[in-house]
Amino acid sequence: MTIRITREDSGSKGRFIAHVDGQAETGEMTWSRLSSSRIIVDHTGVPDSLRGLGVGAALARHVVDTARAEGFTILPLCPFLKAQAERHPDWSDVIETIGR
Repeated sequence: MTIRITREDSGSKGRFIAHVDGQAETGEMTWSRLSSSRIIVDHTGVPDSLRGLGVGAALARHVVDTARAEGFTILPLCPFLKAQAERHPDWSDVIETIGR
């Protein structure tokens, strides 16, 4: 199984979309730009048909990798991304904590 992630960017808002081979439905992670160096991730959605396939985790890894490559930080307001970040302290270079 392959998960391919694409990006839609409309300036101040956007989303990463996870496409799973052989599946019609997609997962998504939505974000809003705070500045050129900060985004808020506010939602991760994975339909029931894709649950258990690692789609949410793939989206989380992708946004972290993108932040590192493009030089921005992430404020995780999405409960899923926040929980993933707590499990991955090695993401602290790009994941902000509330109050930081």
